[in-house]
Amino acid sequence: MPRSRPFIQCDVFTDTPTRGNALAAVLDGIDLSDEQMSAFASWTNLAETTFLLPPQDPTADYQLRIFTPSREMPFAGHPTLGSCAAWLHHGNTPKNPKIVRQECGVGIVDIKIDGDVPAFVAPPTRIKAMEKTECEVIAKKLDIDIQTVVATAVLDNGPIWKVFELESAAQVLRIDSSKVRTPEDRPIGLIGAHPDKSECAYEVRMLAPSSGMSEDPITGSLNSALAHWFQSRNQLPDAMIIAQGTTIGRQGRVFVTQDSQENNDVLIGGHSHILIAGTVSL
Repeated sequence: MPRSRPFIQCDVFTDTPTRGNALAAVLDGIDLSDEQMSAFASWTNLAETTFLLPPQDPTADYQLRIFTPSREMPFAGHPTLGSCAAWLHHGNTPKNPKIVRQECGVGIVDIKIDGDVPAFVAPPTRIKAMEKTECEVIAKKLDIDIQTVVATAVLDNGPIWKVFELESAAQVLRIDSSKVRTPEDRPIGLIGAHPDKSECAYEVRMLAPSSGMSEDPITGSLNSALAHWFQSRNQLPDAMIIAQGTTIGRQGRVFVTQDSQENNDVLIGGHSHILIAGTVSL
């Protein structure tokens, strides 16, 4: 029997409400089946919908389940920050006043809330080389001049990303996302540097036809994986801002920092804005 449950819709990774990545969060997912969660996520038709549950791990503040319109995700960035903001907005208090601990498919993710911008500790990323043939196939499909490719890799931090670093942000922005619209095209991450002294250090895009979208507005999990990749190459600055969503009218801003006091943890931060707060009957 459906019952009333607290519900929030928020906008994540932007300074300007409605210019980021929208998230639907059901703050009481108790007794909902996997099928009910999946059906509601399909109905919201947002990049992700989350359901908050009591934690199974006693050190966590809540358990989070994350659904796209077509599948469940073990981890995702904007649902992590947005669900944390929704949970706090609903009047909850973390065990540690400086950190919210989220239990999800990749384990415990810490979200630091004592800084200027809330930021989660990026979970570990497995990095492996991309096969030359695969690189060439993707580059041909996207009309990327292979001479402009700085580096490639396959990154796994729950989701799996095939990533290309290009020489410039301008090259990243010129890519036509409609060229990867078939389901067999797995998520592709693109990153390129903006000119020196720009507001943002890099431009990022995430092409994801496998999730039903041609392009994701702002992708915390991809930026998290990219930051670990740059860190593994000794190319990650102490702090930087990344832009995403530009080509689809969004103004995403992802704040990336290295926490030298905590084993060089990579922190992925962004602002969240509560736009709708009420109840949903599920």
